[in-house]
Amino acid sequence: MLPNAVEIPAGVVLLVSGVLACFAGYRLFKFVVAVYGFILGAAMMSSMMGVTSTSGMVLAAIVGGTAGAIILVLAYFVGVALVGAGFGVLVAHVGWSYLRGTSEPPLTVIVGFAVLGAVGSMLLQRYVVIVATAFGGAWTALLGGLTLAGDHRITTAASSGDVWILYPMSPSPAYRWVPTAWLILSLVGTAFQLAITGKRKR
Repeated sequence: MLPNAVEIPAGVVLLVSGVLACFAGYRLFKFVVAVYGFILGAAMMSSMMGVTSTSGMVLAAIVGGTAGAIILVLAYFVGVALVGAGFGVLVAHVGWSYLRGTSEPPLTVIVGFAVLGAVGSMLLQRYVVIVATAFGGAWTALLGGLTLAGDHRITTAASSGDVWILYPMSPSPAYRWVPTAWLILSLVGTAFQLAITGKRKR
């Protein structure tokens, strides 16, 4: 991801953008999508550079981030449908393992739930955007806060070349509380958006 020299600025960006996404994601959706596109693009491009080349990693992060932001902003409707499809696939796997005792449902079940999820997300766009931005923003804010508090997750990603170290469901043993905090913050953000910032404009 990023070299040590820019770890603190990266933590600030993650924290601020995460809080904005969590509590005002629906109102600022295009901005939020652009920020997450930038973060994803920067993570993917910088991971392709050598960790000893600070200038190369920063340049790759800027180029990849800009491209990611543009792509996600232009792919708004596709993104909403993909979120719904992903949720449908998750429901299919969890439900199948609960009912049948196996973790791998048939392909037809996966495709069916993915289609249902995509259609449902388009019909319930507002709620999908609110929930997705609240949960995504909560995790980003937590990651930024941990970085500013001295956690070296970002630089570990840089040294290992594994940009997916940001994935929220695999915390280190010292941070077993993180998924619980993430869930609580996400639900608070969802409620806040539904009650205040996510209301439809009249």
